Amino acid sequence: MVDILAACSPDTVGKAHHVLGAGGVVLLPTDTVYGLAVSPEHDDAIDRLFVLKQRPRQRNLPVMVDSPARLAPLGVRVGEGARRLLESDLMPGPLTVVLGFGHEGPCSWLDGRHEVAVRIPADPFMLDLLHATGPLLVTSANLHGLPTMQKVEEILLQLAREPAMAVDGGRREGVPSSLVNCAVEPPVIEREGVVSRSRIMEILG
Repeated sequence: MVDILAACSPDTVGKAHHVLGAGGVVLLPTDTVYGLAVSPEHDDAIDRLFVLKQRPRQRNLPVMVDSPARLAPLGVRVGEGARRLLESDLMPGPLTVVLGFGHEGPCSWLDGRHEVAVRIPADPFMLDLLHATGPLLVTSANLHGLPTMQKVEEILLQLAREPAMAVDGGRREGVPSSLVNCAVEPPVIEREGVVSRSRIMEILG
């Protein structure tokens, strides 16, 4: 049976860091929905995440970081639209930004991709964990094609297999982040989630 730890417990960040570093899949609370996270350094963990979620392999996994300073090592290109969003009051927050790559191309674990979706979540637990681990691959904690449930116990019943560890941060509303593709010019709003289209357009100018 999977261990369920409280996000508010002082040792949970350290335990989640250890499990991720050992190649485990961890169920985590974000500021929007619960997510499934793995270290990008463990191919076997990535494989287990796809099985656990029954996600098609051609659908790449988003990346979470704790600050814009973590983006440069990924090899991404930050254009004017992305810069405005990253410097806005929506960061950290419920906004996912799709970025293309610069002339030198992506870092090794993003090799083969043409773009990557990046998010900086406004959740204290997640920011502390990401500060400790560096970038993580994180996708919503649901079976592919189904809504994301709001409580840890409901999510564990829905998933095809159990993660190595689960962190309980309480009920989440289940509304996803808004998604803006800044790998194209002009940027395109591909999903209107928590952040409204009008607010995004206001920032993009």
